[in-house]
Order: sequence, then C-alpha cells, then structure tokens
Amino acid sequence: MAAGDDHEIAKWDPAFTRQVVDAVGPVLKRWHRAEVRNLDNIPAAGGALVVSNHSGGMLTPDVMIFSPAFYAAFGYDRPVYTLGHYGLFVGPLESWLRRLGVIEASRENAAAALHSGAVVLVFPGGDYDSYRPTLSANTVDFNGRTGYVRTAIEAGVPIVPAVSIGAQETQLFLTRGNWLARRLGLTKARLDILPLSFGVPFGLSMIFPPNLPLPSKIVTEVLEPIDITARFGADPDVAQVDAHVRSVMETALQRLAAQRRFPVLG
Repeated sequence: MAAGDDHEIAKWDPAFTRQVVDAVGPVLKRWHRAEVRNLDNIPAAGGALVVSNHSGGMLTPDVMIFSPAFYAAFGYDRPVYTLGHYGLFVGPLESWLRRLGVIEASRENAAAALHSGAVVLVFPGGDYDSYRPTLSANTVDFNGRTGYVRTAIEAGVPIVPAVSIGAQETQLFLTRGNWLARRLGLTKARLDILPLSFGVPFGLSMIFPPNLPLPSKIVTEVLEPIDITARFGADPDVAQVDAHVRSVMETALQRLAAQRRFPVLG
C-alpha cells in the first residue's frame, strides 16, 4: 500500500462525519421520505465494495441517504468511503469532502480503503448515470465502465449491489446531451454530457442553474453480496461479472419500480 493512498483515507474524520450526518441526514430523510432496506446484506466485517446506480443529477442525494443509514446500523468505527470524480476536489469544499470520507476515484485509493476493512461506495455510471432521462429512470447503465469489477477482484472483496429509485423524479431529466457535448468539442475536456432538465424554480436548465429537487420518495435497497471467486472462478471474466451485476441490479430496480404508484409520491 502506497503511503499516499494511506494518507488519503486517513483524512476521514468520524466526529465531523457524525456532525454532518446528524444535521443533514434527518432533513433529506424527511424531504424524500427515504428508506434504506436490507443493510444487513453488507458483511459485518472486512472490506466490501458497494456498487450502486447514481441518480438525481447535480444534487444527487444518494450518499447522504445511504451513509446515515449505514452509520446508524454499524456505528462510526467503520467508515464508508465514497469514490468521487477528481473535479469534486477543486474548490472550497475539498477539505470537507475528504473529512467525510469522499476520496478521489483511483484503483490505489479504493484498494487502500478496502484493505483497511472499510466499505467503499462506488457509482460506476457517475454523472452519465445520474443524468439519465426520467423516461429511462429504471435502467442500469454504467456507460461501459467496468473498473469496479477489477477493483473488487484485486482487493479480494465481495461486490454488494445496491439500487436506488425515486431521485430521477426530483425533476424532469430530458436528455444527457451527449450529441451536443461532442458537437461543442467538450469531450476533449472529459465532459461527455451536456444535460437538459426541467424543474423548479428555474424551468429549463442545462446543468446551471441547478433546480431544487422535488420531494420525491427515494428507496434504496442493498442486495445480496456477490463472492466473485465463488461464482465465477479463480480467473473471472470482467465483462461477465459486470453483466451479472448489472442484471441483478436492473431486476431489483424493475421490482421497486413496480411497487411505485405515482411519480414523486412513490
């Protein structure tokens, strides 16, 4: 384990995390009537890679719904590290994010966190997933990203799939705008999308200004852990593992969708 990677995870501050969770967690729980189900599917000890779909655009509530429920169940002796895009760490919130356990997404950082016995939360689809059109809300699309599988294999930890539903109803997501990003040459700057959404109070928004989220009911469900070696052998095919994970997640997402009666109300 490289010293730099060890230093990265050492920035987590459990006391500060508790303060933020206690302040923000109840607000989001009440606003979104949030439920987190089956946390007991997360192994009680040892590293685990929680792989989830990402929802809600720029103001995605995923982490601040999952993490308070995790800490309520497991306490603050075992951190949740969230892998984040490097762009999150440019600006005044960098220090706060690192103290909350958000670490830059890299194989080295993930390995350090997993080997420490922590839970690592990853959203392979990133902003591509969080800006998926509302009419395609109940699909799992990681945009071909499979690095999470390699991370779990190399660290020797299970993949714990998790699915969340409801955040794509916090506003009307119209299009990712892939074609527009390519037309404007933004892909050269690693910006693959230029999404368009409609919400409150600004109406149409192309990322900025960000609309406030409607109080859509959000349900997150943790699924059974996947022991990669036990299921796929000592030399697993990454594409096969990825296809299985996404299939399990999409089946669960469709099941949760069938339980919802009305948009926003849940």
